[in-house]
Formats: sequence, C-alpha cells, structure tokens
Amino acid sequence: MKALVQRVTRASVTVGGEQISAIGRGICVLLGISLEDTQKELEHMVRKILNLRVFEDESGKHWSKSVMDKQYEVLCISQFTLQCVLKGNKPDFHLAMPTEQAESFYNSFLEQLRKTYRPELIKDGKFGAYMQVHIQNDGPVTVELESPAPGAAASDPKQMGLEPVTLRSRPELRSRV
Repeated sequence: MKALVQRVTRASVTVGGEQISAIGRGICVLLGISLEDTQKELEHMVRKILNLRVFEDESGKHWSKSVMDKQYEVLCISQFTLQCVLKGNKPDFHLAMPTEQAESFYNSFLEQLRKTYRPELIKDGKFGAYMQVHIQNDGPVTVELESPAPGAAASDPKQMGLEPVTLRSRPELRSRV
C-alpha cells in the first residue's frame, strides 16, 4: 500500500461538476492499494497516517503534532495510479488490486480510519469515479508512505523496538574498530 499525504489548508473533490466532499485544515491522503495488501498493511497505514507528525505545536515547534493531536480533518482519495510501474514511457498498473477487490478493501480502510479517529472528520471521494481533486497544499508538505512488503521485516530498528548499537552503548565493540 502506498500513500501520498499532503498537509492542506483545504481540499475538495468534485465529480461531474458537483462537489461531493471538502475539508478545511488537515491532510489529504492519496491511497494506492496493491495486489498483495492485507489487513496487516491496512492497519499499519491507518496508524502511520493518523500519527504522522506534520503540524506545529502551540509553541510553533515544527513536526510535532499529528492530525489527531490537532483534531483536524482527513480527506482520502483512492488512487490506483500510485501502483504504477513504467514500461518505457507507458504506465502499467498490474500491481494495483483489481477494482472488485479494491473497492471493499478501500471501504475497510475508511472504516478503520473512522474507528480509530473521529468518523465525522474523515471524508472521501467516490471510488472508481473520474474526480477533480482540489488540494491547497500547506508548506508545501507532502510525505510518501509505503507499508512494509507483506512478510518483510521492518527495516527501521526503532519500528522493531531495537536500539541502535553504538560504541558508547557496547564498549566491547571498541576493540574491534
């Protein structure tokens, strides 16, 4: 699963000339679902998106508050094109989950977001529709998130609960340097 998360001052979705969804300050999430995604990747992505620290705190310190901390809104847009692989200059989408499966998976994603956060602050577009997404990026701040590949171990030692090994924390290693 891949997500592009943009910090926004406002964002909206229009389908067929009619605005169907809009938010004020918060984040806009463009979400690409892959063939291999499972409930585990879904839960990982929900946790990462809602806890991503892209906002200032009350004293102006950058990168210290999440959308949940600030009680801001979230606009989610399903975007299979994030699963694109280029073949020369032509986009290929064979890694994207097929529409039939992806729609229920995406709805599960939205449901999990609403269970984890405040349901009235979670908005979305229209799955499978041709949409115009109006994003007023704030900063600009855009963060790319990717769930770990299914079955892969986390590569970030902090995510695995491990502390980095240093010469200070492991004096016996000094003699090997």
